[in-house]
Amino acid sequence: MTASPKLVGYMWLAGLGLLVAILFGRPEAAEIGICFLVAVVAGLIGMVRPKLLLSVRLDRERVLEGEEVSADLEIDAQTAMPWLKVLIPLPAGFQPSSGAELQTIQLPAGTQRHLAIKLISSRWGTFKMGRLLVESHDRLGFFTYEQLLDQTLVLRVYPREEALARAIRPLETQVFSGNEVSRRIGDGIEFADVRPFVPGDRVRRINWPQSTRRGDLHVNDVHPERNTDVVIFLDTFSDLGVDGDSILLMTVRAAASLARHYLNRRDRVGLVSFGGTLRWLHPRMGVTQAYRIVDALLSTESQFSYAWKGIDIIPTRTLPPKALVIAITPLLDERTVAALFDLRGRGFDVAIVEVSPTPFLPAPSGPQGRLAYKLWALKREALRYEYRKAGIPISTWHRGESLTAALEEVRTFRRFARTSHV
Repeated sequence: MTASPKLVGYMWLAGLGLLVAILFGRPEAAEIGICFLVAVVAGLIGMVRPKLLLSVRLDRERVLEGEEVSADLEIDAQTAMPWLKVLIPLPAGFQPSSGAELQTIQLPAGTQRHLAIKLISSRWGTFKMGRLLVESHDRLGFFTYEQLLDQTLVLRVYPREEALARAIRPLETQVFSGNEVSRRIGDGIEFADVRPFVPGDRVRRINWPQSTRRGDLHVNDVHPERNTDVVIFLDTFSDLGVDGDSILLMTVRAAASLARHYLNRRDRVGLVSFGGTLRWLHPRMGVTQAYRIVDALLSTESQFSYAWKGIDIIPTRTLPPKALVIAITPLLDERTVAALFDLRGRGFDVAIVEVSPTPFLPAPSGPQGRLAYKLWALKREALRYEYRKAGIPISTWHRGESLTAALEEVRTFRRFARTSHV
């Protein structure tokens, strides 16, 4: 309970009126001062500490970016509330849609009231809500009462995924059935070649038109459909940008889109968050794995560290043999640069999607600033050349561009690089 400025002002006016009456002999000043003094005494006599119960709940615990969530605030007034105001501190990334700026309300004793508050999330993440600050005044407004409700409500905002028509094809497939056409010959439905019949071939695979023309039996060879192992490699050493638009936000959205795409194709998908804190998920398939990955992405944050880290700290099972490693990184930290070269040297199929940091950098000023920026850009281009020289496809993904376009650049490199290598 704190005294309001109104009470302080009334007491000053009462004292001033009495002082003027004594010093200057003006009884009318004393009457005015006594009126203010009577109001103060009446407020002190009629002061009743307000009692109320508060509770808040959300209509959903999981939403997508940009979706609306409704918070229901229940106020149970055990005493009369002549003046009540509820303040709702919103976490960063939320903005009110309607009802968040509440009007001053009055509640008789023993009544309940429900207030609906609409909120919109502008970014992904795990948010803790439910902290409310209630301000109430007595009938004359002389005293202010504050009550804090610290009710923990967890809201998970999932990143909005980009629909990918096709992603990066791996060089090697696994033994389980899936949607990826293997380059090897086996049982499947994708046509591969026609060859002469040999004992042991199935009759249903005989190509009768070809056999009729050539005078002897020929059969069709087909490619089997297999699944793949995909590991999404996130660089969380560094970040640029503001809370609502940054490299880390783009990285997480790309990872969620890729994970959903490959899991829908019955592939096994794993996750490695390579940064100040190492986090990983072993490759698995299914809807449960999709939720595991998204929940892990929600807790992803950039953490600076001076410690040198290599891929030796990554558990062995997290990077299975013949796995496709898709790295999403701004290439700003030397540890990530070295780790990707190391993965390629150990025989992993590596592809890099570079999240361009250029839009998040301030414009260079002065001749020296522009020269330093050009040297930095040349150094990054030389790094890209070294990756391509090592057989690692790399594409640059700019803010505002489609992720599909960046992935198509990787696919094009892999197609022509294999041809030139053979």
